[in-house]
Amino acid sequence: MTRSGASWALFLATRVVGLALDSAVLAASYWSAVALRFDFHPPRWGWRGVAVAFAVVALVHLVSLVACGCYRLSWRRISLRELPRYFLAMLLACIALTALRYLTPLDDFSHMRPPYSVTLITFVLASLSLVGWRIAWSWLSMSRSSTDDLMERSVRHMDATVAARFLGGKTVMVTGAGGSIGSELVRQVAAAGPKLLLLVERGENALYEIDREMRTMVRSTCPMKPLMVDINDRERMEDIFNFYRPDVVLHAAAYKHVPMVEMNPREGARNNTEATRSLAELSKRHGVARFVMISTDKAVNPVSVMGKTKREAEKAILAMNEQGEGASTSFCAVRFGNVLGSSGSVVPLFREQIAKKLPVTVTHPDMKRYFMTVEEAVGLVLQAASRSEKAIYTLDMGEPVRILDLAEQMIRQAGYRPYVDIPIVFTGVRPGEKLFEELDISEKSAFKTDMARIYVTKDE
Repeated sequence: MTRSGASWALFLATRVVGLALDSAVLAASYWSAVALRFDFHPPRWGWRGVAVAFAVVALVHLVSLVACGCYRLSWRRISLRELPRYFLAMLLACIALTALRYLTPLDDFSHMRPPYSVTLITFVLASLSLVGWRIAWSWLSMSRSSTDDLMERSVRHMDATVAARFLGGKTVMVTGAGGSIGSELVRQVAAAGPKLLLLVERGENALYEIDREMRTMVRSTCPMKPLMVDINDRERMEDIFNFYRPDVVLHAAAYKHVPMVEMNPREGARNNTEATRSLAELSKRHGVARFVMISTDKAVNPVSVMGKTKREAEKAILAMNEQGEGASTSFCAVRFGNVLGSSGSVVPLFREQIAKKLPVTVTHPDMKRYFMTVEEAVGLVLQAASRSEKAIYTLDMGEPVRILDLAEQMIRQAGYRPYVDIPIVFTGVRPGEKLFEELDISEKSAFKTDMARIYVTKDE
């Protein structure tokens, strides 16, 4: 794919700024060299002659930088292997100015040929300064780059008091506790002050990591119990419910990757639908007050196996609200789109490809997705969970983001140029994927609650 007009304009603008900054650095280096050589007194040819000579000095240095390819390099990702280019450019400029002084008559060209000592001092000062400001810019850019920078809106922070009132003093179970969403649920639930936090996770390493993180957190003082168990193990889960008697179940365990579930539909149905139904039945039998299922925008008019399994799971838990008289358990689901930086999402994939300078793979130039940070998503999930509706909640995630724009932004954030340093290739829409996910919060599809960005989806 070719570079867009806007991309070319940005590229040219940054190079003009770079030339201007380099010219300023060269001027400071050259004038400092003259001042040091002549003890801050004017040379015999005067300051005007010094200024005339700088025009030649600047031209020689800038031509050398261009010849050595320094303006093809990014300021934001300068590495040690690229530093020799700058020193080589300065060395070539030093040699050229030295040759100019040696080969030209003194009287006729004294205004354009600096002394050898000034040329040498300029070489040292300019080399250090040109490399130094690029490294400083690179460090500044890297310190300012984060996942939150990829959002095309400001990241909103949730009011933690709602979760504290809802979860404080209760026994809370988080399934899928080692996953991207599950682990953030653990962090925010722990901060809410529950009586006991149950970490249910079948992956040993994932469970170890979140358990270790929480135990080393100074602010985390709530009792926790890591439980390495598969939620499909009905007998083991029955024992856990009998023994710990959870008040709230936050169900995040699921298969989430569309291509994998598409190729393994039976396992997807078993883990996403049947395990959810089983967990809901256990919750109801053991008197859980609130059961919250983490759902997805892919459950809206689903075309993928994953979306269909999550939609069936939604139906299964909502049906529990209608069964039995005086049932104490309140079931709900919370839908939202993609979480930036979650395992298996495009963000870590793009980062890996960019780090290896591989082509960044985008399925389709018009592909769009809703995105939210994991902190935002989980904060809103806990707010929705604190409500009383036995329904499907939909989170307002703002405007959808074009995946191609995200790829280009990440390449620039890493200090490279899209389509020049890092190519972007289109691989085609995969089975089960939509170009646009549906997350409708219009009046025809959802009721707005008194909590900002939380909607109750109307019956489908």
